[in-house]
Amino acid sequence: MFFKRKKKKKIYVENEINDDKHVSSTLNENISYIKEKYNYTDDLQTRYFKYNDNDAVIVYIDTICDAEIIQNGLLSPLNSNTIKPIEEIITIPDVKTTIDLNKAINMLNKGICILIIEQENNLYLINSSKPINRSPDEPISEKVVRGSHEGFVESIDININLVRKRIKSRQLTVKYKEMGTEENNKVALLYMNDLVDPNILKIVEKRLNDVSSDMIFTPGFLEEFIEDKPFSPFPQTLYTERPDRGMAHLLDGRIILMADGSAEVLILPITFFAFFQTPDDYNSRVFTATVYRFLRLMNFIISISFPAFYIATIAYHFEIIPNDIILLVKNSVEGIPFPPLVEAIIMLVTIELIREAGVRLPTPIGQTIGIVGGLIIGDAIIKAGLISNVMVIIIAITSIASFTIPSYEMSNSLRTLAYPFMIAAATLGFVGIVFLSLFIAKHLCKLESYGKPYFAPFAPFHLTNLKDTFVRFPNWMFSKRPLDANPKKVKKQSKNRKWDNNDS
Repeated sequence: MFFKRKKKKKIYVENEINDDKHVSSTLNENISYIKEKYNYTDDLQTRYFKYNDNDAVIVYIDTICDAEIIQNGLLSPLNSNTIKPIEEIITIPDVKTTIDLNKAINMLNKGICILIIEQENNLYLINSSKPINRSPDEPISEKVVRGSHEGFVESIDININLVRKRIKSRQLTVKYKEMGTEENNKVALLYMNDLVDPNILKIVEKRLNDVSSDMIFTPGFLEEFIEDKPFSPFPQTLYTERPDRGMAHLLDGRIILMADGSAEVLILPITFFAFFQTPDDYNSRVFTATVYRFLRLMNFIISISFPAFYIATIAYHFEIIPNDIILLVKNSVEGIPFPPLVEAIIMLVTIELIREAGVRLPTPIGQTIGIVGGLIIGDAIIKAGLISNVMVIIIAITSIASFTIPSYEMSNSLRTLAYPFMIAAATLGFVGIVFLSLFIAKHLCKLESYGKPYFAPFAPFHLTNLKDTFVRFPNWMFSKRPLDANPKKVKKQSKNRKWDNNDS
């Protein structure tokens, strides 16, 4: 009771076998050792044949390897030609050799087959993975009217290919890392070597090296291990499934983090205003893009404070309602058994339930649930006298405003922030809204994304970077890169409209 018990240290055993074990001269000993390490799994296959009068065997996992590649690219050439070296006989380009049996065993899970020849010390590792990939179609969550309609897929090699197809530069650097003690998933860091800040790169690499988890199957799973403030309501990394968007951020000196098996990539470091930008902004007319950019930022305020403003007005500041509509509001509120705060919570929870049901159900049924459910429930709840019709309008506008945010993560965060604002409004009225707004503003100013200011270019203030925040200036005026990522080269381009001054 009086002494603290010492906590037992948990020992994590990695899936990979790291001890060196040389190849045995006996073929059966090698096969027995491999089968034992794989617990005699049924999908571990062996193909025996003769090579130069010696017994040989190919070991592979048939569920992830392509049998046609093994037959046509490996077995057939070996059976027809026994004079040349094996590296010249095999038609598969990716062939490596090793003397470490454990290293070869670790490669089986990655679609590698092992060629073992009796009386030889070398093992041949041949890539025979089965290609199962979908086409790079446009992402559902990031559709655009004008511009590229390609999207990332679940293969990290294809995703890197989509980026390299757009950035044909030697400075584009890719760094691979194996993560997850059980999964051993491949993670890639992409950056422009002549633009990225070495300090940011060092921070990201250090945080990745410190991650100790048995599985890293998506970038989102990895995000919580490496972001600055995991308990902040605001996302500190930007998700995207668009190669053109990733390319634009790479050329601004940022880093892309992608994981094999996920179509989403992470862009870091990022600022608050990047979540309100879309590729359509840069493919549209300047005034059109500016209007819609400004509307999105206004919807940020509406989605978190509009219900709170209504609650504070009804509960504490009824006198600010114009005389022309005060009777309409009074008649709507009379007879409602719940206070405005409970009304708003009921409606917001109902909207979230309908939205969640629409997402989880199949697409045709989900659309029906969203439309019919919203109409029926909204009409029934007003006729029953449980919720005022003004509150239904307020919550509907708030929900539509949150859905216009381009980033799904930011949209969810804003809907979550609406609840503390409503509680503050029901407690202290407008004073509560002001205090909570100041707290959120302070939090945004202090927040960092991988060591860089999250609320740039306002904190710290950079006048030149305001060209791409509330408004969108013409593309030819972006002569400098944003300073929030601290790129090595600040100059982006020269003014490309010099002809305009000389035009007579």
